[in-house]
Amino acid sequence: MSPRTGARRRVGSIRLSLILLALVPSVTLAAVWGVTTTQMFTEGLRLRTQTQLSRSTGAMGTEAALALQQERSLSAAWLASPRGSRAALDAQRKLTDKAVAKLVGQTSAIQMAPARVKDRMYSVVASVGSLEYYRGQVDNPTDITAAQALDQYTSIIDDQIYAFQELSQVDDGDLTSQAGPLVALEHAAELVSQEDAQLTLAWPSGRLDEKTWAAFAQLVNARRWLVQDQIVPSVRGSAKTETEKILQGPDWTTLESVEDQVLAAHAPGGGPVGRIPLPDARKKWDSAFSAVADQYAAMITRQTSGLLDRSADKAHGLLVTAASLSAGGLVALLLCVGMSVRITRSLSRRLLGLRLATLSLAEDRLPDVVARLDRGEKVDVESATPPLDYGDDELGQVAQAFNTAQRTAVHTAVELADTRRGFQKVILGIARQSQNLVNLQLTKLDALERRHDDPDVLKGLYELDSTASQLRRYEENLVVISGEQPRRSWTEPVALIDILRSAVGEVAEYQRVEVHTDEEVCLAPPAVADVIHLLAELIDNATVYSPAPSPVGVRAAMVAKGLAIEVEDRGLGMSDDEYASLNAQLAVAPQFDVVALADDLRLGMFVIARLATRHGIAVTLRSSPYGGTTAIVLVPHEIVVREASAPTAPGPVDEEKPLPHAARHVKAVRAVESAVPPVVAVQGLTPLPRRVPQTSLASELLEEAGPDGKGGSLADSDDFVDFTAERAASSLSGFQRGTLKARDEDASPQYDQEEATAPDGPTLASTPPPERS
Repeated sequence: MSPRTGARRRVGSIRLSLILLALVPSVTLAAVWGVTTTQMFTEGLRLRTQTQLSRSTGAMGTEAALALQQERSLSAAWLASPRGSRAALDAQRKLTDKAVAKLVGQTSAIQMAPARVKDRMYSVVASVGSLEYYRGQVDNPTDITAAQALDQYTSIIDDQIYAFQELSQVDDGDLTSQAGPLVALEHAAELVSQEDAQLTLAWPSGRLDEKTWAAFAQLVNARRWLVQDQIVPSVRGSAKTETEKILQGPDWTTLESVEDQVLAAHAPGGGPVGRIPLPDARKKWDSAFSAVADQYAAMITRQTSGLLDRSADKAHGLLVTAASLSAGGLVALLLCVGMSVRITRSLSRRLLGLRLATLSLAEDRLPDVVARLDRGEKVDVESATPPLDYGDDELGQVAQAFNTAQRTAVHTAVELADTRRGFQKVILGIARQSQNLVNLQLTKLDALERRHDDPDVLKGLYELDSTASQLRRYEENLVVISGEQPRRSWTEPVALIDILRSAVGEVAEYQRVEVHTDEEVCLAPPAVADVIHLLAELIDNATVYSPAPSPVGVRAAMVAKGLAIEVEDRGLGMSDDEYASLNAQLAVAPQFDVVALADDLRLGMFVIARLATRHGIAVTLRSSPYGGTTAIVLVPHEIVVREASAPTAPGPVDEEKPLPHAARHVKAVRAVESAVPPVVAVQGLTPLPRRVPQTSLASELLEEAGPDGKGGSLADSDDFVDFTAERAASSLSGFQRGTLKARDEDASPQYDQEEATAPDGPTLASTPPPERS
């Protein structure tokens, strides 16, 4: 199942989605606008082009067709009566030549015409080119008959009519429907003109042959059908008025009467077979035809010109409409794009503001609230979470949800801080009560050590003393974890050797610790307790996670950046990643987090890091040449005091036993440099069982004096085998009496009022642990 169940997958960012949301309709509208504008302009321009072509070629072609029709009639009259006058024919030929020249001069326009129109117009131009030949045959028939010469005129006129018909097929349906009757009218005029040509040739003889009569009858029937079925029903407006005027006029009636007489002459009994007599109606026909031809020509010219004007107006109107719609569409497009951009930018700005607000909460306000809570300050949830106002729309609802989330987060942080402070107070209260009991126990142990000189009893008391010192350190761990400071404090600087010995004294296996230092320096009073505690944690860690009886070395020396104290063990060590992780933890002040502590119970590292960062002490772990771990504690110069300028430490002002006792025995203490290499607690490494102390202060003193009191180890003396518990007790009793006498010379130290008081210094009888601080 997809991890985003319940939500649609989104491609890209919200900003991209908004841009696409604005871009897609804008592009679509632009495409529609572009296509519509292009189509309308194309239609307008094409109609204008067609109108111009019709005006330049169609109208001229009609003019040429009418001229050819007139010339054909005059040519037929000349062929029928060669002895007549040629003046009318010659004049008409000049008019025809002018009309044809205009048509031929439009070759470039014809070239731009559609293919269907172009072919027809080229056919007309080609036919006109042979007109001179047929005129010559009319003047002097030698190659063809008169009818064939007249048929050439008919062929040219038919091509022109068909070309005009093609030109009338424009993209505008209304104009095309108006042009249809006009083409039919021109065709009807041509049919009447052909009838006149045939009758003109036949009038001199007064007869028609069968073939000519049949052709005449076909022309009459075609023209009548065309007029009655095509022209009359379809013409509109002025064309209809003029057409009805012609059809209802006396001239048209005369023509139809003559046609009927010619057609009736073919009836049975009308004349010899093959020779059909014509009625004596030449004058009526010529007069009526001349009038009708003029009316036809005038009407066709006017209607053609009117149609072309309407076509031009329609083309202009289309272009104007296209321009208007294009401008309106462009304005609408720009408005749509502008609104889309504005809305998108507004949403983007609001989303950006919401994002910055959330980042401000995550990176500024919440950390500030947590820092204030860590400092113990009171935090008002409402003032710490100013509401975001983004309106009442969906984005505003998201902001309201975020307001609820941030209030919940801050309220939860406040509750957790209160819970943590309460938990710390509980831990601190328990630790303080336990400290009081431990300090009371140590005081009582000191009193017992003063009253007893039995070696066995003293041995047990010293073991209890060491255990109580460790327990006190564990209780102080709780105090440090709860964010407070232990109550041990001093008013004067304390010698380095006393600090090292005190740290070793708080370790269970202190016998394994070897202390090496020649530095005559002290530490400033505020750092004494924390440095002792820090070193004790490192040394205890070293003894626990290194095998017994391997030693744990403690070395101290001044370096360029301060006092360096090394705690080295011979355990198993750790990997480089583990060293890096622990060093990173020790470099910063840790925060009290119960969950984190529950996952990783390295409380010693937590305590060490907090104590070190409190005084600017650097603690670094690295691999030891022995395979174990070396902990380097770098104490800065600010808390190091040269011993020459430091008075003897008068002792802690709080819970601790006085240091003067340790100072009086510093020579004996420095003679015993037993210590342990520090092993940092490695998770999963089981500490070896604790060893029972194998050396005692009595054995150390006897080692120093030798069997003869001149120095040397008892182990090197032959009398060592005679050394018994009685001799050891006797020696310790004498040393104890001298110690007690020296203690009585010092004033008893002052303790915190809530702590128990006791005489200073332990009574030495068995192996004493290094003195506590």
